Amino acid sequence: MLLDKAICISGMFMLFTVSSAQTRQDSLRTLDEVVVTAGRYKEIIPAQRLAGEKLEALSSFSVADAIRYFSGIQIKDYGGIGGLKTVDVRSMGTNHLGVFYDGIQLGNAQNGQIDLGKFSLDNIEEISLYNGQKSEIFQSAKDFGAAGTVYLRTRHPRFRDGKRTNMIYRFRTGSFGLVNPSVLWEQKINSAVSSSVNAEYIYASGKYPFRYRKMLPAGTVAWDTTAVRQNGDIHSLRLEGGLKGYVPNGYWHAKTYFYDAEKGIPGAIINNVWKHSQRQWDRNFFVQFSARNIVPLPENDELLINIKYANDRMRYLNPDTTLMYLDNTFRQQEIYASAANRYSVLQNWDVNLSVDYQYNTLSSNLTDFVFPERNTLLAALATAVEWRRFKAQASVLGTFVFENVTRQNANSPADKTEYTPAVFLSYQPFVPAGKTNPLVVHTFFKRIFRMPTFNDLYYTDIGNIALNPEYATQYDIGVQYAKAFGNSGSSPAFALNFRADAYYNEVTGKIIAVPKGNGQYRWMMMNLGYVEIRGIDVSAGAQLTEPLHMPLQVSVSLNYTFQRAQDFSDPEDNDPEAGTYGGQIAYIPRHNGSAIANVVWRSWDLNYSFIYVGERYHNSSNIRANYEQPWYTHDMTLGKSFLWHAGGGRTAPLTVKISAEINNIFNRYYDVVLNYPMPGRNGKVILKLEI
Repeated sequence: MLLDKAICISGMFMLFTVSSAQTRQDSLRTLDEVVVTAGRYKEIIPAQRLAGEKLEALSSFSVADAIRYFSGIQIKDYGGIGGLKTVDVRSMGTNHLGVFYDGIQLGNAQNGQIDLGKFSLDNIEEISLYNGQKSEIFQSAKDFGAAGTVYLRTRHPRFRDGKRTNMIYRFRTGSFGLVNPSVLWEQKINSAVSSSVNAEYIYASGKYPFRYRKMLPAGTVAWDTTAVRQNGDIHSLRLEGGLKGYVPNGYWHAKTYFYDAEKGIPGAIINNVWKHSQRQWDRNFFVQFSARNIVPLPENDELLINIKYANDRMRYLNPDTTLMYLDNTFRQQEIYASAANRYSVLQNWDVNLSVDYQYNTLSSNLTDFVFPERNTLLAALATAVEWRRFKAQASVLGTFVFENVTRQNANSPADKTEYTPAVFLSYQPFVPAGKTNPLVVHTFFKRIFRMPTFNDLYYTDIGNIALNPEYATQYDIGVQYAKAFGNSGSSPAFALNFRADAYYNEVTGKIIAVPKGNGQYRWMMMNLGYVEIRGIDVSAGAQLTEPLHMPLQVSVSLNYTFQRAQDFSDPEDNDPEAGTYGGQIAYIPRHNGSAIANVVWRSWDLNYSFIYVGERYHNSSNIRANYEQPWYTHDMTLGKSFLWHAGGGRTAPLTVKISAEINNIFNRYYDVVLNYPMPGRNGKVILKLEI
């Protein structure tokens, strides 16, 4: 274990050994300021975004906390700082969501789920959410391969006033015994190359009071008590390093990431069992490189290259022999390479060809484990056209999967080949000659699938190698409006934006667990599910800058989602008293929404956020026994910034910011997932020093 950790950390700092050598070539660089612009084709359907000061002002501890404020999002949160947090977009399932970190997808071939609770906001500059896919054609084939995508963009080093070094220190403390220091160091190596290192440590006891309340179908209270959540502690270390460089017509960046954590698994509160002893250890490491136009190319040609290696290890321990003693380890490895080439046929017509290769393996100490290997080849052909007020993009993705198992006498699944199309359109109506219209109408269609995970196929006694892919078909139509009024310095005095989308999705061949034989304690994965999803997403925002010449800035954003996500898997299961046919699928509310308000006055800032999740059921049988109450939270953060002149003014001043936040102000007790109680009222104090 120590050797593995040493190798990972050594890889982390290998980049900076290279960077020190790069400084010797400083005299060869003459680019003081480099600006790389995106392609001529803007996004047909813009993303939902949180970025900059607005992202930092949220009462959010991790990426999962921040992403809750997007419309169309459902979060499964199992509680506490270290609890598992996964994201579902428009009810199609976690495995249909692609998560990209600085342009390259995060993978988990074992179970297909990315725990967004592992990613801190300290080094994140922007979070973007796209439905369907990012409507750009110049991207890797992987970008075309999900029903929805989340892009996490880490902080880009910027050096002002001739500075060559930026240092940011943060320290958080608060409820649950939280101790959370972090440091970010950015260094300008020369006029075209910069580096960054980010380190963060988290400790928390995870202990918080909760209310355990059960209502009987008749409406009477079965029990109502309070207790303290146990075994929710976490110790984690995250290290990230990066190098970024510019060339005259492009850029390149390299990143390495290491995460090591031990945490308790507090478990579900069932049958008056209040404490669990399960533990989990995670160690994740990856190194990746991306480059755009780093070799000389014709003016109408562009090249994008991505390379990645990842090594993930997870250990799960259940020492409770009254249940079943388990001590299982899993180790995944991934190798990924991609090349995308965009060619401008005409001034308003581009085509792009992307080819990706990915290799995945999984090993485990499970009995009779088959040690699967998966080779995946993806090829995407895409085109984009602009004509007056009309924009169109179309693509087709070919996916070729070759899989085998290395244990003798075990069958491998059949090779799989799939072709999936997508079409995106937008139009600006009512535009007078020579002018623009802030109103845009857009629509898209996409057919996509997700491969069964290694757990679906091979988990001992549960997996089913005969599984087929799970398919999703998406239809969307919407409008967007954005308008700025007046001018206040470099910002509009008033800005307004609005967006509404209506959508219909189908998920077919859904992979679900069903009883195996007559034993209710033995299960098998099967392609039996079929879900229809109808919904409306609405978002609106406004920003007011320096009204009446006051040093004041106010911004407000609102999001609302209505969804009817129905399970039509088994037409015979239509008993009105307990049937699942036509029922709202588990944990999907019909109504949910969020609101964010931010006020900045001189050196003070106040941020208020609100989240509402409507009534749900924890089973597709929408009966009273499966009913889950609505829940909501109010959070608030107050911050003050000032300059501190250390050393009597002989050195550069420090920028200091002190913030206090209170979450769940009204101490609302609720469960996101049944029997996993969430914290009540809690708070943090944050100190930030910037040099």
